[in-house]
Amino acid sequence: MYAKKTTVINKTGLHARPASAFVSAASRFKADIKIKKLDANGEIVKTGPAKSIVYLLTMQLSRGTRIELFADGPDEVEAVDTLVGLIESGFDDL
Repeated sequence: MYAKKTTVINKTGLHARPASAFVSAASRFKADIKIKKLDANGEIVKTGPAKSIVYLLTMQLSRGTRIELFADGPDEVEAVDTLVGLIESGFDDL
């Protein structure tokens, strides 16, 4: 298992377009990838599959939301690092 924390930085959060790009990227990996929404204290608010656009949209990941991505599988490190990079790029929506 491999995990990393990051913060949603784009001004509109993970609405439909960036969520679609995120799920598309996540779906390229064989690893089982989960996403955790964290509160201000780092406590888990919600956890779910990173490859589900419906679930991702229901998480309401707005700007400033702390998240943790974790994966388990043959390409877990590449999966998490790629997705964290995508989040930290702001989806070209800064």
